[in-house]
Amino acid sequence: MLTDDTFFASIAELSAQIRARKLSPVELTEGYLARLEKYGQKLGAVAHVMREPALRDARAAEREIRGGRYRGALHGIPFGVKDLLATREAPTTWGATPYKDQKFDADATVVRRLKDAGAILVAKLAMVELAGGMGYNEASAAWTGAGRTPWNPAYWSGGSSSGPGAATAAALVQFSIGSETSGSILTPSAFCGVTGLRPTYGMVSRHGAMALCWTLDKLGPMCRSAADCGYVLNAIAGRDPLDPTSRDSGFRYPSAARRASKPLRVAVLKDSYEKTQEAVRDNFLASLEVLKKIEPRVQIEKNVALPEFPYGAVVGTIVDAEGASAFRELIESGRVKELASPSGRVGGYAASLVTAVDYLHAMRLRAPMRRAWAEMFKKYDVLVAPSRTTVANPADKPFDQGWPPAPAASPIGASNAVGVPAISVPNGFGLMGLPTGIQFVAPAWGESLLVDLAARYQQATDWHKRRPTLS
Repeated sequence: MLTDDTFFASIAELSAQIRARKLSPVELTEGYLARLEKYGQKLGAVAHVMREPALRDARAAEREIRGGRYRGALHGIPFGVKDLLATREAPTTWGATPYKDQKFDADATVVRRLKDAGAILVAKLAMVELAGGMGYNEASAAWTGAGRTPWNPAYWSGGSSSGPGAATAAALVQFSIGSETSGSILTPSAFCGVTGLRPTYGMVSRHGAMALCWTLDKLGPMCRSAADCGYVLNAIAGRDPLDPTSRDSGFRYPSAARRASKPLRVAVLKDSYEKTQEAVRDNFLASLEVLKKIEPRVQIEKNVALPEFPYGAVVGTIVDAEGASAFRELIESGRVKELASPSGRVGGYAASLVTAVDYLHAMRLRAPMRRAWAEMFKKYDVLVAPSRTTVANPADKPFDQGWPPAPAASPIGASNAVGVPAISVPNGFGLMGLPTGIQFVAPAWGESLLVDLAARYQQATDWHKRRPTLS
C-alpha cells in the first residue's frame, strides 16, 4: 500500500524503486489520480484529470520496464502541466471560459518530450485566465475558481501557475510544468513552498504553449526540490525546430559539481528585504547564513543595485502590446467579457491602445539592459533576494485589499526583461503558517549553477521536505 511518503518522495527515490521493480508505475499513477480527485477541486488546482490516458501510459511504462527498456529517471513518474500547454487527449482551456472546450490535435513539445522520457501525464492544472494577460486583481480570476495554497487554503496559491504550485505542494503530482512571463513560476513556488525554476529565455521550446508575450514567455519545472527540477529540465531543454527562439544550452543533469577553485560571489539586491514582512526578512537573512556554511569561501555583498532602467514600464508595455495582439480576436469579438475577472474584461481594450512607438522603445531598451546585466554578472556569480515580499495573499479579498504593501525591490520583472534564469526555493514560514522563499538569479544559461547551489542549500535545510496537512 502506498503512503504519503511515497507521494512526497523525490524523483531519484521513486525512479530507483521503479527501476528495481519494487514500485509499480500503474499503482503510483492510480495513487496520484486518487489524490487529484480527492483534493484537486478543493484547492482549485485542477482543470482536467486525465485518468484513462494516464493509466494506459502507466501500463505501457510498466511493460517496458519489465521488458528491460528503461528510459531514465522520469520513466513511470506522474506529472501535470499548466493548462496553457496543448494536449491531444484533454481540452486546453487557457484558464478562461471562452476557451473551455478548446482542443488541439497534437501535444506541445514539452509534453511530448516528457512522454518520450517515459513520464505519465495525469492532469491539466488550473491557471489564472490567459496567464493574467488581460489583468486581474483577485485569486478567482479563472473558470476553475481561486487557486489555494495547501498550507492554508484560505490563501492564494499564486499566479498565474496557480494549479502547478498547489498540486505540486500537495503531492497531487510528482512534478509540474508552469510558465512565466513576469513572475508566474517564482510567485506560486514561493506561496506554495515548492521549488520553481524559470529557465533562460529560449532554453525550453514553447511550441504548443499559449502565447501571451512572445518575447518574454518561458516554460519551466515546478518541483519539491532543486534536484527534481534538474531532472525535469534535462528532459525538456533543447533546440526545437518548431520554435525558432529555442536553442541548445548544453545543460545536463546530473552534471559535474560546480568548480570550487573560486569563491562564490553573491550579490544581495539593494532594498530587497529590509521592508518586507518580518518573517520574509528574517528567513532571508537566515538563508544568507546557510550560504556561508555551504560555501566557506562565499563572498556576500549587500546593497547591490541593479543597472538603472525602467524595468517595470518596459515589461508592462511589452506584455500589454503583445498580449493585445495575441488575444486580438477575443478582445475585438467582445468575448473578453466572459472572463472571470472584472478588470480582465476591460484590460484588453486598454492594452490595445499601446502605441507602436512605445512598444518599439521598450523593445529597444532591452539590448542595453542585457549588456548592463552581463557586466554586472562579471562581478557576481548569483543575485539573491526574497522570492516575494509577503506570504500568499488572502484568497477571498482583492489583492489591493490584502496584505499592506511591502515597499521592497524585487528582481523578478527585471530578470524577466533580460531573459536570465532564476530559481525559488522554500526557506521558512511566516504569517498564518504560510511559506516564504528565496530566489537565486544567474546569468543567461546559468541553470547548472542555480540547480547546484539550490540543491546544496536544500541539503543543509529541510524546508523543501515539509508537508502541508490536507483535509
